Amino acid sequence: MTAVLRLCRTCEGPGWDALRAEIAAAGLEVRIAAQDCMNGCGAPVSMALQAPGRATYFFAGVDPEADRADIIGTLRAYLDAPGGWIEDARPCGRLRHCLKGRVPALPE
Repeated sequence: MTAVLRLCRTCEGPGWDALRAEIAAAGLEVRIAAQDCMNGCGAPVSMALQAPGRATYFFAGVDPEADRADIIGTLRAYLDAPGGWIEDARPCGRLRHCLKGRVPALPE
C-alpha cells in the first residue's frame, strides 16, 4: 500500500525538495504529488495525506522546512494506523495543531 502526500502546488516553496529527499531516505511508501490549490490559502502551506481504504487528512499552516521531522512522524503514524485513523497524534508533533480535517475512508 502506498500513501499519497499531496503538496499544494500554489503554496509550494523551496522546502518541498528537501522534504521529498527526506521521505525517500526514510524508506516510506509514500508517493508525493503536486496538487493545484487545495483552498487552504488562509494558512499556507497546505498538504493532504491519502491512501485507498484509509482516512484522508488535510493540513494547513505547515512549514515544509521547520516541520520536516513532524511530517515524517505523521507519515509513519498514518502508515502504521489501522485504516489510517491516527488515535495518538503525539508522533505528529506540531502538525497535530495544523490538522484542519480528517475524513474516514469510504466503505468498500
